[in-house]
Amino acid sequence: MEQKKRIFSGMQPSGVITLGNYLGALKNWTKLQDEYDCLYCIVDMHAITVRQDSVKLRKQARDLLVQYLAVGLDPEKNIIYYQSHVPQHAELAWILNCYTYMGELNRMTQFKDKCAKHADNINAGLFTYPSLMAADILLYQTDLVPVGEDQRQHLELTRDIAQRFNGIYGDVFKVPDAYIGKVGARVMALQEPTKKMSKSDENQNNIITLMDDPKVIMNKMKRAMTDSDTEVRFAEEKPGISNLLSIYCAVTGKTIAEAEKEFAGVGYGTFKTAVGEAIVAELEPVQKRVKELEANKDYLDAIIKSGAEKASRLADRTLTKVQKKVGFPPRIR
Repeated sequence: MEQKKRIFSGMQPSGVITLGNYLGALKNWTKLQDEYDCLYCIVDMHAITVRQDSVKLRKQARDLLVQYLAVGLDPEKNIIYYQSHVPQHAELAWILNCYTYMGELNRMTQFKDKCAKHADNINAGLFTYPSLMAADILLYQTDLVPVGEDQRQHLELTRDIAQRFNGIYGDVFKVPDAYIGKVGARVMALQEPTKKMSKSDENQNNIITLMDDPKVIMNKMKRAMTDSDTEVRFAEEKPGISNLLSIYCAVTGKTIAEAEKEFAGVGYGTFKTAVGEAIVAELEPVQKRVKELEANKDYLDAIIKSGAEKASRLADRTLTKVQKKVGFPPRIR
């Protein structure tokens, strides 16, 4: 049998999971688990490049793991784990720091963006964040990485680091490619539809979260930006309506053309209500499953333990090889 290709991806447990995260990434991940060998990480080590409340971060990490499971990621088919539970990530990141150039890190647009947002905390971890991301990926001999445009630059640097290391020491790392699959819905902010829906948005009316109450969802939809026109039509000059149409189609499986036809001659109020009801129907089973999982502490703890053990076994294969290549003395076991 041909060996499955390996996919690695992860999310930070900072903030809440939004409808954008769900439709753009999580929902698509569930479609990969039968075709690929997948690792899905809660990247809590990346999260602390920005100051976090420790109690809140622990809760958000567990919440994210529960939501991974609730949307349909099967712990028997995927390795689901906390990044901080697999110390090989940090060990490989340090080695890769020594094969990553300052100029490369200086060019990272996310570093510049985060420096602007967190001017009082421009730390070394924020600067070397891409080396840790490279370690996350290369540690598992990853074939494919699902990336959005905001992470493409990091993946290119990961490829450069892998090729540089291989050029010195031989065939050590698999050089990963971007996963180009069905594009997930690009969900924009409800009240500012020219910017992406973000879990770090301070305006809660801009986002719908995975665990929002149905009444909250309907109220947010009522406040969603439309325009002065009355036609439900997908067009560049109608970003608000176009965003709502995209969301509606993503959760119902309809095409834009079908949705436009369905809402022809219908007022914006009726349209927004229909979109809200479709979102509620989509999220209801996920929210129900979250509550069931949260009530089963032993089951979750077993998944957390097993996931870390499986990831560590895989990670050790690569890290041991790397340590030997760079000249570290072998461990006496």
